[in-house]
Amino acid sequence: MSDAAVALGLSRDAAPDRARLASVAAAEPFVSIEGLVGGYGRAEILHGVDLVLGRGQSLCLIGPNGAGKSTVLHCLFGFAQVFEGHISVGGKDITRLSSSRKLKEAGIAYVLQDNSVFPDLTVEENLLMGGFLLPGTKDAKVAAERVFDRYDRLAKRRGERAKVLSGGERRLLEISRALIMDPAVLLIDEPSIGLEPRYIDLVFEVLTDLQRKDGKTILMVEQNAKKGLEFADIGYVLVAGRVALAGSGRDLLANPDVGRLFLGA
Repeated sequence: MSDAAVALGLSRDAAPDRARLASVAAAEPFVSIEGLVGGYGRAEILHGVDLVLGRGQSLCLIGPNGAGKSTVLHCLFGFAQVFEGHISVGGKDITRLSSSRKLKEAGIAYVLQDNSVFPDLTVEENLLMGGFLLPGTKDAKVAAERVFDRYDRLAKRRGERAKVLSGGERRLLEISRALIMDPAVLLIDEPSIGLEPRYIDLVFEVLTDLQRKDGKTILMVEQNAKKGLEFADIGYVLVAGRVALAGSGRDLLANPDVGRLFLGA
């Protein structure tokens, strides 16, 4: 058992069961992970992860490095192998679908960690890359215009190469590119990584707007645990490839052990 698990006073038997996770969500499951065992090649990283998230809710995964947080997102989107278990969105089993089919058929978009923009393409060209599964270029352009109407900061720079953008603007572009397909679910890996505090606030304002006004369901990994839990409806603590603790974001923020281990309290 890891030091974090010991410090939390947790054991495998004390981990929240599926009924507990469902009660935390307090909503009809929209994104559901059951008994997920997954990893890369022959390496098993996740050892029976369950997750329940309602439509329009947000969930933040926190935990020590190597706990398997990003691997949950990778398994959900198809970047990692699922050895056992089931993943469903909107009642549809998507466990074995390709990443492209998950985006097109289940409305799941993945926002990678920083530096996923194409620096020598313009802002507009970067956005159009997000519409590669749309029927034609015209559809992608219409979707890009919707983004520019929404985010004036990007509209003013539509013809400039992405490499001239600030860190916050690049992150906004990465999120906006995922919106081109109008996904129902956003998987977001480390939205605050490498950003100055003022840009971190900007990014979380954008995510709050997407959840509250557009009804997006958001599942994120965030090393800035305080910021992530302040944003999210639900928080899970992952330790050694398992869910060790679950509660509302507010409850985890108030948990003294979580504070001591992950919030610098």
